[in-house]
Amino acid sequence: MTSDAPVRTAVIGVGYLGKFHAQKYASSSEAELVYCVDRDGKRAEEVARASGAIAKTDYREVFGEVDAVSIASPTPLHFEMARDCLEAGLDVLLEKPITETVGQADELIELARKHDRIFTIGHLERFNPPILKLADSVVKPAFIQAERLGPFRERAANIDVVLDLMIHDLDIVLSFVKSSISRISAVGIPVLSEKVDIANARLEFENGAVANLTASRVSLGEGIRKIRIFQSESYTSIDYQTQRMAVFTLGEGDSSDPMSRIQIDEVPLDQKDALELEVLSFIKCVKTRQKPLVTGEDARRALEVALAVLERIGSPPGHGDLS
Repeated sequence: MTSDAPVRTAVIGVGYLGKFHAQKYASSSEAELVYCVDRDGKRAEEVARASGAIAKTDYREVFGEVDAVSIASPTPLHFEMARDCLEAGLDVLLEKPITETVGQADELIELARKHDRIFTIGHLERFNPPILKLADSVVKPAFIQAERLGPFRERAANIDVVLDLMIHDLDIVLSFVKSSISRISAVGIPVLSEKVDIANARLEFENGAVANLTASRVSLGEGIRKIRIFQSESYTSIDYQTQRMAVFTLGEGDSSDPMSRIQIDEVPLDQKDALELEVLSFIKCVKTRQKPLVTGEDARRALEVALAVLERIGSPPGHGDLS
């Protein structure tokens, strides 16, 4: 593949999320979507027809035919599929969570290194315009409050809410707080499935920062996806869904009204499709061989903390210290 040639791609798993990956590749002048792969042949045919690609039911049939793949299969299939693709010499964009276990994540990271492959994980919120903007300005977060609440979706019933939803915010928190975690406290309960459907976690870091995260998939309405990041003399409020960002700071005001010192600045942002930015970033990395924004190591750490949260949910109170 030359730097000017479009990246030949395939999407493995074209269910709810995978079909959007296919659309992004198909609409990019920098890529050529060659295959749509799914065990459900009818679904593969439908998505392939809509995006001008060829349908396949066995992902191994794309080996040697494409340069890169998106893997958007169910989580239990992530490890095997990503392993096979990396060993076949393909660059890989793997949906989150990276794998089911930290050991599996380590193996994939090592395989990508061994075969000199681009390996990135679909932690989509990293490409949300407010987060991209904030990444250039956050200095030292002292407290982070994140809420991710939405309705139950049957397609995610095979995975708990921590690995389904909360892991997005865990990844964001870990990308901003440059410190090790000293303690995790968590609670959670199943409601509509056999998995945990509502969870709250409190992360305490060695540098004194604290993060409080809530995730629910049994909430009514359109849902809430917000994060607030507090630091010295300011805090930033982000609404992921509306892609709005506001910064609250202290200024001069009426001495008789302390609240008048609070200044609110709405940060202007270009409304962008986060998945499109993610896919385009992956294509660029494939062409230039530059380090991706979300590395396998980043995703491994998010998974490790998510699994620790789940462990705390199943443990008696008072067992939150990390060892």
